[in-house]
Amino acid sequence: MTEVIKQGNKKVYDGYKSFQYLEAGKDFKVYELAKEVGRVPAYTYPVSDDQEAYVQSILEEDLIISMHEHTFIAPQDLQEFYEFRRQGRDFTAFEALSQSGLDVIFENFMDGTAMITSNAGWKWSDVIHDLGIRFSDIAHQDMVIKAERIEDLARAKQEGKIAFVGALESASMIENELDRLDVLYGFGIRTMGVCYSESNMLGSGLREPNDAGLSVFGKQAVERMNKLGITVDVSHAGDQTALDTIETSTKPVTINHAGARGVWDTKRMKPDSVIKACAEKGGVIGIEAAPHSTISESHPYHNIDSFMEHFEYTVNLVGIDHVAFGPDTLFGDHVGLHDTLSGQLSIKSAQKSSMERVEYVKGLENPAECFPNIVRWLVAKGYSREDIQKVTGGNILRVLKETWAK
Repeated sequence: MTEVIKQGNKKVYDGYKSFQYLEAGKDFKVYELAKEVGRVPAYTYPVSDDQEAYVQSILEEDLIISMHEHTFIAPQDLQEFYEFRRQGRDFTAFEALSQSGLDVIFENFMDGTAMITSNAGWKWSDVIHDLGIRFSDIAHQDMVIKAERIEDLARAKQEGKIAFVGALESASMIENELDRLDVLYGFGIRTMGVCYSESNMLGSGLREPNDAGLSVFGKQAVERMNKLGITVDVSHAGDQTALDTIETSTKPVTINHAGARGVWDTKRMKPDSVIKACAEKGGVIGIEAAPHSTISESHPYHNIDSFMEHFEYTVNLVGIDHVAFGPDTLFGDHVGLHDTLSGQLSIKSAQKSSMERVEYVKGLENPAECFPNIVRWLVAKGYSREDIQKVTGGNILRVLKETWAK
C-alpha cells in the first residue's frame, strides 16, 4: 500500500471559509470549531497499489453521490453546542469537502437542532432561517452549487464542483400547512422525510410505542410532494407509516439513511418488509454510518465492515439496483454530539444498551473520508465497475429522475 495517495476528483477550491464575507467577532460570535480533517487518525481501507489506482479512477470518472450527510462543522467544545445553534449560523467544511471525492451531496442541514426560538427544534421560522443563512454562505463561494434540477448534478461533475441537494429529515415544520411544502421547494428543498423519530401531523416516528400509520394529512402531503417534485423519504418513520407512505406515493420513495433490522435489531434499522416495499416501488435504500447504528452481531464494534454487512444484506434482499449509501456523518465529535443531544433527538431509543461503544466509526468518520473507503471496500471485494457505479450514484440518479420536476 502506498503511503501517499493522490486523491482523485479534487474540486476547484479557492480557499473560501464560511462567512468570510462578514467580520468575525462583529457580525457573529466566534466559536472554536472542530478540525475538518485530522480530528482522529486517518484510516485508509487496505487495498493493493493497482486497486488504489482503480479506486482513484472511479472517483475521478464516475458520478459519486452521498444520499445523506451533514456537512457542518460542530464546535470543539460541545458544552457550547446549544448556544452555538441559537445563533443560527452553521459553518460548512468546504476545504475537507474539496477532497471528499463527492460530486453530489444530499445536505440535510441541522434542523432537528434549529433552536433559535425553541429548544425543541423543527419550528418553521427556525428552519427557514437555517436554510436561508446556509444558502447565503453557499452563494458567496464557487465550489458548491445549489442543485435544483437534474442537470445541475452533471454540471457540478463537469465543472469540478459539488452539487448540494437540499434535504430535510422531517416535515414537522409544515405543521398542518400544505403550502409550506411549496415554500420549502422554492427555498431549494428537493427531498424530505415524512417525520423524524417523533410523530407529527403526517404520521408516526420510529420511537413511538404505537404506530398509527400515515394520517389523512400525511397522505395529502405525500401527494403534494409528488406534484412538486420533492423526493419522499421514510428513514425515520415507523414501520407502518413507512409502508403507508410507500403505498400512497405515486413515485418511488427512499430510505436515504438506515440499515437492515435483519442484521441489527433496533427500531432505527428497517425490517425486510419495508425494505422490500421500498424497492418494489422503484426506490433506493441508502446505508448509514452514524455512530452505533449499522452494527452487526459479527461486527459489534461499529466500523466499515459492520456498515458493509448491512449493505450486502440489503443487496441480497432486494438487488443491487436498489441500494446506495447515505452515511449520515458530520465534521466533529459525532459520538459526543449524540450524547449531548440524546434527549433532543431520541437517539438512545434507537440503540441497544448492550452494544459496544466506539469513539468514532473507523473509516467512516466524516463526509470527506467515507466514499474513498467505501469504493476501496467494494473494489477489494471484487464488485464490478457497473455495480459500483450503481451503488455510488446511478441508483440515486434514477430515482431523482423519476421524482423531481421535469
